[in-house]
Amino acid sequence: QANVINLKTFLSALRLAHQGSDTGVLPLSPLVPAKNSEVEKPKTKMIITSRRDYPLTKSFPFSLEHLQTSYCKLARVDSRVLSLRKLRKLDLSHNHIKQLPATLGDLVCLQELDLHDNHLEAFSAALCSSGLQKSLQLLDLSQNQLRALPLEFCQLRALVRLRLDDNALLRLPCRIGQLRRLRCLSAARNRLPFLPCDFRKLCLDNLDLFGNPFEQPNPLVPNIQLKIPLTLLECAARAAVNHRIPYGCHLLPSHLCKDLEVAKTCQCGRACLSSFIQITVTMNLHLVAHTVVLVDNMGGTEAPVLCYFCSLHCYSQFLDRHLQSSG
Repeated sequence: QANVINLKTFLSALRLAHQGSDTGVLPLSPLVPAKNSEVEKPKTKMIITSRRDYPLTKSFPFSLEHLQTSYCKLARVDSRVLSLRKLRKLDLSHNHIKQLPATLGDLVCLQELDLHDNHLEAFSAALCSSGLQKSLQLLDLSQNQLRALPLEFCQLRALVRLRLDDNALLRLPCRIGQLRRLRCLSAARNRLPFLPCDFRKLCLDNLDLFGNPFEQPNPLVPNIQLKIPLTLLECAARAAVNHRIPYGCHLLPSHLCKDLEVAKTCQCGRACLSSFIQITVTMNLHLVAHTVVLVDNMGGTEAPVLCYFCSLHCYSQFLDRHLQSSG
């Protein structure tokens, strides 16, 4: 948008100066401040809601902080979007995206990511270990085809709002209690039979679990995986977790590290890994959330949650208390 005449004059003056001409005869005009209408402000927001308006040849402005490209029938995330390092809000809802690139985690300023109504079958573990750990506050994965979330998902500890409605989730991440900043969780209309033990650690403002086929808890029918005597591996693993002994892939095989990361916690507070007794118990969801959407059409606000015991002694103590309270 430069003034063509002034630009030619400047280039002519530059050529004469380079040739050693007297500066007094150079054709320079006095500098005049540019008008507001002549200065294009950096574009920070762009909303595209049809495939017809989607740019095919032009680049997106690098100054963008908010980008919405919905109803564009996108099958993948555009590589040009991945170079917009100032993005704070990215809305890719109502498309046909099946997979997320790991480089999406390079958008270290990204606070809101909306992937509602796509064809996602998985959420990359690499994204959970990226810069999104510290920035991402809102994540909408509703109306996709997710059956599970990776163990690493709970590393997204800046999350405040999480939507998982209308998927095919069979379970929630076992370490979901690590999402200490989470305030709004919605996972309605999935296939959840129960909630993970760690669910008790959440402190939510709003919770919606409506339309899940929750099982009827029965503490008297335990799933016994207890091996007596305990194996040496189980004893060592329990000791490492109970005494908070540092470990890592530089010390242990990677599969052992993963086993330690998903160690279960007994009612007594001690850890157990592959040797345990498992039951489901009823939990009133108001214990973890201020506002609870009814889980069924009968006005219920209770759901089954997993419960683990590291020994027969711990289970028998729980059973005594349970029978006394129900008697």
